[in-house]
Amino acid sequence: MDARLSSLSRHASIVAAVALVGLSFVPGVERQGVDLAELPDRSMDVLGWVLLVAQGAAVALLRRWPVICLALVGIAFGAYQLLGYPTTFAALGLLVAVAGAGALVRRHRRAVGLAAVGGYVLLCIALDWVGSPTRVLDYIVFGLLLASLWVVGAWLRSRAQMQRRRGAEAERAAVEAERARIARELHDVITHHVTAMVVQADAAQYSTDDSARTGATLAMIGETGRTALTDLRGLLGALDGTVDVAARPPAITDVEELVERARAAGQPVELTREGEPRGVDAARALAVVRVVQESLTNAIKHANGASTHVRVRYDEEEIDVTITTAATSAVEQSDGGGHGLVGLRERVSLVGGEFSAANASDGFVVHARIPA
Repeated sequence: MDARLSSLSRHASIVAAVALVGLSFVPGVERQGVDLAELPDRSMDVLGWVLLVAQGAAVALLRRWPVICLALVGIAFGAYQLLGYPTTFAALGLLVAVAGAGALVRRHRRAVGLAAVGGYVLLCIALDWVGSPTRVLDYIVFGLLLASLWVVGAWLRSRAQMQRRRGAEAERAAVEAERARIARELHDVITHHVTAMVVQADAAQYSTDDSARTGATLAMIGETGRTALTDLRGLLGALDGTVDVAARPPAITDVEELVERARAAGQPVELTREGEPRGVDAARALAVVRVVQESLTNAIKHANGASTHVRVRYDEEEIDVTITTAATSAVEQSDGGGHGLVGLRERVSLVGGEFSAANASDGFVVHARIPA
């Protein structure tokens, strides 16, 4: 349907031209036009038919060449009136041409408008010279009508430009929002998994335990790497449009698993879970996972070894998530790139929740309230 409407808009000037010329030959309608001269009717001849057709057919040029269209229609209309041919429906083409030119002329609009006014004044003088009974007031009224049509066309032009600007701004905003969303996802995936791998690799390097423990640590590093690859594949799917980033479940979907991985990386983490998630959609579940994930990642990076408490409470109205790390204010420093806690605040806000992260008496506290 949209394609058909767009095609009709592109060919509207041709449709108007056909209608103007065609209706000039329909009995009962052909004399419903503009008779500015009010001269005695002259018999139609070849020149009269040419001028009649020109007044309507030239409208077909309106969309592509509005200035040429206005000039041709204006000249044909003036000559037709001066020669005293009968009133014709095609004369309405002048009204269409003026309104269309007001909307479509892009360059030298003032010059075109002044030229049109000058041409109309000359036509009025010429009509008076050939003995037209039309009064000066009638010339003024008709001129005001033409000026009004030009102004309406100009208004339609400015409105269309405003709509295009708004559309372009909305498109840019959508692109920026998508970039920010993918940046948040990329930050969550890379920072969390790579931080865990680095900590585990360092622990394995300096470990004096037996080879079995070292092998377990290396296995955990491999598992973390595979998890990171799973999340990265999901991001690549989002980039080519096959996956919705907001609704895509992460490779790690359970808070308990996040806590276990943090413990494996050497971070002492205590988990308190109240209630059970019931009917939580993918976007909100992902927000819960990302809040816990980012908080644990920051704790490992900036307060490695500090006691961390994760509390997740589910009820009928909201999901309350609190992560407290007994450490200094260094914990509140994310990655320096602005995608850490700032990204969490944006993510929680997008699902209608509230987010805060600040120092407290018992350590650094990250708190999120997400509607269930």
